[in-house]
Amino acid sequence: MNFSEELRERTEQAESIVCRRLPGHMGQQQTIVEAMCYSVTAGGKRLRPLLMFETFRMFGGETDAIEPFMAAIEMIHTYSLVHDDLPAMDNDEYRRGRLTTHAKYGHAMGILAGDGLLNWAFETAAAAFDGEEDAEGLKRVAKALQILGTKAGVCGMIGGQVVDVQSTGQTIDEEKLLFIYELKTGALLEASMMIGAVLAGASEEEVKAMEQIASDVGKAFQIRDDILDVTSTLEVLGKPVNSDDRNEKTTYVTLKGLDQASREVETISKRALQRLKSLPCENEFLTELIKSLIYREK
Repeated sequence: MNFSEELRERTEQAESIVCRRLPGHMGQQQTIVEAMCYSVTAGGKRLRPLLMFETFRMFGGETDAIEPFMAAIEMIHTYSLVHDDLPAMDNDEYRRGRLTTHAKYGHAMGILAGDGLLNWAFETAAAAFDGEEDAEGLKRVAKALQILGTKAGVCGMIGGQVVDVQSTGQTIDEEKLLFIYELKTGALLEASMMIGAVLAGASEEEVKAMEQIASDVGKAFQIRDDILDVTSTLEVLGKPVNSDDRNEKTTYVTLKGLDQASREVETISKRALQRLKSLPCENEFLTELIKSLIYREK
């Protein structure tokens, strides 16, 4: 398998799935539609839709219900970035090498674009019901929606963001930092892999295993992000470096140092990959995808 070529092709497929489900022309509210589309099409690796689809494939999924959820998870991820960049949060003017949504459209429209994407995401995911006729298929879509709402909400991503904001300017311990990482970053990765498993008909035990794997991937991913924030450049990373230091945030690097942070990425990633390998089914591309995002350079 040529992973780089496969990744390019599958990313393009995910991109097409996401973009097809963005809102079209809407008359007087067209500005918000443009801001929403600008935000989603700003680039990105489409990791969450890819993780969702590859987990779905690994468990033998075949229905079309996966595509609305692939689009929805990327919309939710994008809205979180739009709000994260706002002056009241990280106050970043560049992401992925171009102006952030609020820097281009104004602060108010940045807030509304995020709000719009969140609501549009659930409208999009709910469309999966339309393609299901049997009771089991409908049950799987309902369970997937429940996971999406929980992992995106106050018990998931938003909850992590809350603790992160409250901790700004404070020295926090490793336990609280990893709690933030597990919710703020890990929750949507967990949702992606759990939803892929659920829609494919995986057992409860298998869905739980995917949640644990994704949790570890999220921690390793975020610690790697901390490392890149102090070792990379704006040109390579696509967003300002040293932003955590500027915003007085405790990171794994400030807490443990670069060497220990790198070792922790290695330990956590190995645990995730071993759990993945222990499952009765396998997906070589999914394994390589997890490795690539953990050890990425941007």
